[in-house]
Amino acid sequence: MQKQTLNITGMTCASCAKAIERSVGKIEGVRLVNVNFATEKLAVEFDESKASIEKIKEAVKKAGYSAQEEQNDTIREITIPISGMTCASCAKAIEKSIGKLPGISEVSVNFATEKAKVVYDSSKTRISEIKDAVSKAGYKALEIEADKQVDHERERREKEMRSLWIKFLVSAIFTVPLLYIAMGHLLGLKLPEIIMPEMYPLNFALVQLILSIPVVIAGYKFYTVGFSRLIRREPNMDSLIAMGTAAAFLYGIYAVYQIANGNFEYAKDLYFETAGVIIALILLGKYLEAVTKGKTSEAIKKLMGLAPKTAVVIHDGKEMTIPIEEVEVGDIVLVKPGEKIPVDGEVIEGRTSVDESMLTGESIPVEKNIGSKVIGASINKNGTIKFKATKVGKDTALAQIIKLVEDAQGSKAPIAKLADIISGYFVPVVIVIAIIAGLAWYLSGMSVIFSLTIFIAVLVIACPCALGLATPTAIMVGTGKGAEHGVLIKGGEALETAHKIQTIVFDKTGTITEGKPKVTDILTTGEIDENELLQLSASAEKGSEHPLGEAIVNRAKEKKLEFLNVESFEAIPGHGIEVKIQGKTMLLGNKKLMNDRNIEITLQKESDRLAEEGKTPMFVAIDNKLAGIIAVADVMKASSKRAIEVLHSMGIEVAMITGDNRRTAEAIAKQVGIDRVLAEVLPQDKANEVKKLQAEGKKVAMVGDGINDAPALAQADIGIAIGSGTDVAMESADIVLMRSDLMDVPTAIQLSKKTISNIKQNLFWAFAYNTAGIPVAAGLLYLFGGPLLNPIIAAAAMAFSSISVLTNALRLKQFKPLH
Repeated sequence: MQKQTLNITGMTCASCAKAIERSVGKIEGVRLVNVNFATEKLAVEFDESKASIEKIKEAVKKAGYSAQEEQNDTIREITIPISGMTCASCAKAIEKSIGKLPGISEVSVNFATEKAKVVYDSSKTRISEIKDAVSKAGYKALEIEADKQVDHERERREKEMRSLWIKFLVSAIFTVPLLYIAMGHLLGLKLPEIIMPEMYPLNFALVQLILSIPVVIAGYKFYTVGFSRLIRREPNMDSLIAMGTAAAFLYGIYAVYQIANGNFEYAKDLYFETAGVIIALILLGKYLEAVTKGKTSEAIKKLMGLAPKTAVVIHDGKEMTIPIEEVEVGDIVLVKPGEKIPVDGEVIEGRTSVDESMLTGESIPVEKNIGSKVIGASINKNGTIKFKATKVGKDTALAQIIKLVEDAQGSKAPIAKLADIISGYFVPVVIVIAIIAGLAWYLSGMSVIFSLTIFIAVLVIACPCALGLATPTAIMVGTGKGAEHGVLIKGGEALETAHKIQTIVFDKTGTITEGKPKVTDILTTGEIDENELLQLSASAEKGSEHPLGEAIVNRAKEKKLEFLNVESFEAIPGHGIEVKIQGKTMLLGNKKLMNDRNIEITLQKESDRLAEEGKTPMFVAIDNKLAGIIAVADVMKASSKRAIEVLHSMGIEVAMITGDNRRTAEAIAKQVGIDRVLAEVLPQDKANEVKKLQAEGKKVAMVGDGINDAPALAQADIGIAIGSGTDVAMESADIVLMRSDLMDVPTAIQLSKKTISNIKQNLFWAFAYNTAGIPVAAGLLYLFGGPLLNPIIAAAAMAFSSISVLTNALRLKQFKPLH
């Protein structure tokens, strides 16, 4: 299965998105198709043996729109100054030399400016190779001016906004005098004698016709798209506008013809101004919509702006400044105080503290020594370091975050499907209502003019733009706001489900606690002394990766004890380890392990006391006889207690899952206020425990950080991974918390509640507006002696409905976690 994202142009409302989904969905091999009207993107999953990108593009084209593949972000454009050229043939030689390199798509050398413009694929060739090609041709490549990578998405949006603004200006310039001429005399405003309707009705009509033609041309897309969709029997918003304004314009032309034949009464109702004002207002609405849509995706622009543009690499002992895209895995990068770290890597020289707040939200700088990991876009505070690049380009933490946020913003929440279904049927129903309403009034004895007014008003007021924008814009702002607070929500579905959570299960180690246990007590049965017990246990645990084992090893190192050779080592998952040291068989583990091997626990009282203090007793047996207990305690995270209090205030039950014995687990649970304790749970059984809670009919979230949490994270309705955890855990999760701060769990749920509430408000107003607007436009109020809705007012209201939905979504930008 292949996943691909395409940029779509030509959509005007939610029913356009539905039409594209239908068209692409018919292709054999297409498994999933999702069109986001707000981001103008098509996400498609297909079997490449049956379907292809070309077929998908063709299906989009058939539906009446166009699709382009997203710009490959490895394509770069650079300008290299060159010295040593003496004539035009030198330029030709350099072009030839660079053109032979792999991945070069365009090369142009200007002899007059002495510059080479090169467009190349950075995954296939490096700038250093391009410079070498210049040297081989016999010339010298100077320092590169700048990396001119273009933000194609932004460029496209800006171009669309400029185009809409120009069209609106043209329509406004001609609509204002048109409105003055058509309505001015009714308001007592004076017109020049030559176009006064009483004296020169034909002139009066012709001037209006001439003024309305440029306005109709400015809105030509409504007609080309609208009528083509009608012909395909998949009408959209443009179809409604095209039908309404075309009816008004064509009636006006008919009226001009009648006036020319001496029927001067037609001069009273020409309808050109209705067509003109509707087009002008809707173009203005579309422009404002485009501007507001741009604001919803500011989060991604901010994230993209975090990355530095260049990096200093050590090449053959020399410092070289190169574009960040040129850094490769394995390069040695130098970063001085105050500079941004360009890519992800591992420190090999120097020590410093790094401000990672822009990615994790954690304001305290993190100490970095040799072997420490550094993240691209973080700021080096006070020391010079050299580090080896481990992740570059798309693989860096920043790039992964941007990809996560982009995917989330392009995804659909289940609530959006309701709007999609309705908008798919909405437009055809509106056309039928408009025709029926117009005909009903005409048959009841009203004039053609009156019936036409009804027909146009119904068509224009019912455009379902607001419906299509209600959900995606709120999701875009919500996921963007989450990213700002270090909460990465992977999609619309996760965002929607999070607000329904009733129970949250926290893994203990590394989640509620720091995950850095320390040895607190060493008890022996008297057979050997404390130091010998610690030495044997630490030697045994040296091969283990368990945090408790690590604590024992660290204590032995502190005491400068010598480690003994281990003859054999076997890990017993969920129980402990079995090793052979100096001919002795040692068992280190929990009570279960001792019971399984029928070893009598002579220090039962002491182990119970330790457990009640919240410590984890590790039993040590030598040759099937208990030798002692080493107690290990994990430090509570500072935020754990407060986070659980906030969750309780939100009415959410909190559970803790751990492999620890029940007494220890309950002691820790008591300290932080946990409601339910799931103790002595083996790693492979964590998912089953989550299943049991779900069987009680609860919506369950699981918060964890380790590899053994991945199945439980996947099983839960919402999996929340702590950012300091493993890649596997983060991959399985629906929400990733970039900081290791549990206060971000209530933040994620609060954000979900706010976003879903915003979506519901948007959908309510979009539905309420359309359902209330149609009967008014159809003349319901007029029937009971009220006013008739003028199509011009209907157009203004329709434009306002979209803008109101967008501005409501932007209110989410004010979100602040309630801590």
